[in-house]
Amino acid sequence: MKLGYLTNSIVHHGITDINKIVEWSLLQGIGHLEIGPNIPFDHLERVVTEGNINIAALTYCRNFLSEDAEIAAGHRKELMTRIKKAGELGIPMVVTSTGISDSAKGDRYDSYDAIRSKPENSLDRVEAFFEEIVELAERENVKIAFENCPLMGNIAISPELMSQLFKRLDSPNVGLAYDPSHLIWQFIDPYLPIKEFGSKIFHVHAKDTEIDADRLKRVGFLTDFSWWRYRLPGLGELDWSRFISELQDVGYEGVISIEHEDPVWGGDLKKTQEGILMAKRFLEQIPGVVKAK
Repeated sequence: MKLGYLTNSIVHHGITDINKIVEWSLLQGIGHLEIGPNIPFDHLERVVTEGNINIAALTYCRNFLSEDAEIAAGHRKELMTRIKKAGELGIPMVVTSTGISDSAKGDRYDSYDAIRSKPENSLDRVEAFFEEIVELAERENVKIAFENCPLMGNIAISPELMSQLFKRLDSPNVGLAYDPSHLIWQFIDPYLPIKEFGSKIFHVHAKDTEIDADRLKRVGFLTDFSWWRYRLPGLGELDWSRFISELQDVGYEGVISIEHEDPVWGGDLKKTQEGILMAKRFLEQIPGVVKAK
């Protein structure tokens, strides 16, 4: 396994020049990048050609099933553009979401639907859209990795739904960008799905989640999300040694991509960069993780 990071946390502070990002990363001994949606494609070809740093994936997670047809069409175009660009440059995968439809109806109305639409009601629309996307990915020799984050337009959020999705989109080019942090606050076991999906895990996000048990007792899980927050690896609930060991057991050899969304280590560029390096130092100590070169 190799270490890298997702560029979103750096971009949040206004750094969108890929050359500056590569320069800082190499100075820190980081040799792998996951390129987020707000970095222009300008100069990306030169970065790939020079070969000083590995572009592990392009990322574009949006609601492709938005009820606003213009917004949905724009997102779909951006996703297809990234798949084509990845194929052109030899970047192995595009990390994305599935989309979710607020207007999708199931076969019955119950108390769950009264809270929000069931994600599984969107399966037909997800399948209809991604059939074309998967065909494009296969032609371009690019993998589609669904991230399991519920906080976007996405239904690939649980092992149950992942399994249904893979049955419908049955392709060796379709898999997961596996992020344990999202499973923790959903009270889903973050370790067992690794065995279940094995070779379908194309990419891994390194992010932890902290649970405030006392706050949860007061607000429950429907009032707000004040009872949990994302943290850097090692500062939350996950047993990272066990997590990495489970990945080793299924033969994962891809990139462990640090996704820095820790509010304690954010606020300005310097602190955010230190957070990335803290995560790097922590993960490098775990057997099975290769240094980020």
